[in-house]
Amino acid sequence: MSHPPLPDVAAQHLNSTTPLDWVGMCGIAMPMQIGGRLVAATADAGVNLVDGNSRGIHMSRLYLALENLEQEPLRPLLLRRLLASFLNSHDGQSSAAYVRLSYQHLLKRPALVSPLAGWKSYDVEIHARIEHEMFHVELSVSIPYSSTCPCSAALARQLIQRQFQARFGIGNVDSDEVVAWLGTSEGIVATPHSQRSMAKISVRLEDNHPDLPITEVIDKAEQALGTAVQTAVKRADEQAFALANGQNLMFCEDAARRVYGALRAVEWSKAFKVRVEHAESLHAHDAVATAQWQWNITSEA
Repeated sequence: MSHPPLPDVAAQHLNSTTPLDWVGMCGIAMPMQIGGRLVAATADAGVNLVDGNSRGIHMSRLYLALENLEQEPLRPLLLRRLLASFLNSHDGQSSAAYVRLSYQHLLKRPALVSPLAGWKSYDVEIHARIEHEMFHVELSVSIPYSSTCPCSAALARQLIQRQFQARFGIGNVDSDEVVAWLGTSEGIVATPHSQRSMAKISVRLEDNHPDLPITEVIDKAEQALGTAVQTAVKRADEQAFALANGQNLMFCEDAARRVYGALRAVEWSKAFKVRVEHAESLHAHDAVATAQWQWNITSEA
């Protein structure tokens, strides 16, 4: 006995309706291949709906197309094929397709001095879209680092100078006695304030770039900042980290300029924007600086 076909309400045509900019799904749990291994990811997938008579899209077609992301390593070409399949499955209904992938990018990082190493996790988003028959890919990554306030450091140095004068006065002093005194809490009477900070970077890749340079973005930013947060450490590493902070005093403005300069030096960046946030330990609010290059000029979103 044959059964009648199942009703497809989404395929119904209306006499007239409003086109929609984006229709799809958010928060789809899925695996995808990054760096030769499967990672847990979250996907948002959608298309526009330009057919003024279509009631809706076929979301299951988008969902099933995402399975391709676990079959081969994630590259711009794969994303382009994925978005093309979104459009092919909605021929006559849609002219633009979008996907956003979010996951935790794990990198094993060595300690500064000792032979220890540990894993760091970075929040990454990959945005890809086809609009106006043009394909675009953007990478967004959040990079934690430490920042020590230059003003606070200068004020701390002044207090140490005053403490020195109060203890030794003016004239000849015994160097051994000074060295011993500097190793006490009486000698270093003040320290500058520092805080965990975050650089949030979005990069639009050049057209036809073959890879997703996620690790390279992270490396460039951490090298420019000089104070990447650490994983496993011994006391020697902690001392080296204190030295790195002392040699890289920076306001949020300094940090934003450092990252900006590092990204301007790469060849695969078509545009980028940088936002740094210093979670102040002195104030109850954060200090923020932003910078961008070509972003407004090339952005269609």
